[in-house]
Amino acid sequence: MDTITIVSITSLFAGILYWLFGMGRAAEQTKRRAANVSFGSISSEKVKDKYNHYSKFFSHLDQKPEQVPDFVNVFYDLITDMYEYLWGQSFHFSPSIKGKTRFESTRIHEEMVADLMGVNSSQKILDVGCGVGGPMRAIAAYSGSHIVGITINEYQVTRAKAYNEKAGLDEQCEVVCGNFLEMPFEDESFDGAYSIEATCHAPKLDDVYREIFRVLKPGSMYVSYEWVTTELYNSEDPEHVETIHGIEIGNALPRLRRYSDIAEVAKRVGFEVVKEKDLAKPPAGVWWSRLRKTKFSNWKKRMMVMVLEKLGFVAKGTGEVQEMLLRTIHHLARGGETGIFTPMHMILCRKPEKQQQA
Repeated sequence: MDTITIVSITSLFAGILYWLFGMGRAAEQTKRRAANVSFGSISSEKVKDKYNHYSKFFSHLDQKPEQVPDFVNVFYDLITDMYEYLWGQSFHFSPSIKGKTRFESTRIHEEMVADLMGVNSSQKILDVGCGVGGPMRAIAAYSGSHIVGITINEYQVTRAKAYNEKAGLDEQCEVVCGNFLEMPFEDESFDGAYSIEATCHAPKLDDVYREIFRVLKPGSMYVSYEWVTTELYNSEDPEHVETIHGIEIGNALPRLRRYSDIAEVAKRVGFEVVKEKDLAKPPAGVWWSRLRKTKFSNWKKRMMVMVLEKLGFVAKGTGEVQEMLLRTIHHLARGGETGIFTPMHMILCRKPEKQQQA
């Protein structure tokens, strides 16, 4: 091979690497953020092992319900930084709104929670499964209410508190580490509650709804955006089953519930169902469009993480966690496109007033 050929091939290879990993400020930020990914309480040498245990647990159909909270905690150790990187501080979907940015659409979707409950500045509201607190801060700023969030993951508590302070909302927003199946709150201590795409992690929806019912004052409202299969889901269709199981594995979900289960559970624990609606249905704009738009960008990020992991700049197993998320993005998009899945089945409930003694 002559010198000119060698120089040409080397230059081409260098150009490809530069195009993948070195183009401008955005690429430099991407490299820096990828190299700074944390895995919560998991040390870097244990990331691969923890991921393998997690994947094995949620891949099986015979999970032990009592073990689910621990593996959900592992899941959020593994993915919180990546979710922030891909999604921002609000770990949920929202319908696209014509003329609005993704951030604006997300904010409107969150503020709707306050509107549905009729929240005011004198109330104390519970955020069930608050993550790093994106919705909490949006709702607090919009309504003026005091919000207490609960998440099972200590790393998310640390992140949420830091964001609350940065936003100047640390006196209005409080974050507690705990299991929403056994919340450390007194009976009838909240004026309202909401959960945004969070209670899907509960092995039994009855258990978390019963806890929410317990801590609400009589007459208080509860609104939830639930992940469910829709009326179009066919459990006999292999493609449908593969899509839903892929969503479950990639999101630490014991089992997705049917849309018809939600109101039944709410009534069973004592709630009155005020309203129920799939917020993803037309005329709402599609919620999964950005998942497809990011396909090429995700490929570049995959290549970058692979190189960084090979060079030892990120923990072994980072690439596998990323691959899980990218597979999940595909399954979520398929669920949306086929209409068999929605992440925003909204239910608005009321805890009945106490009956007066005769």
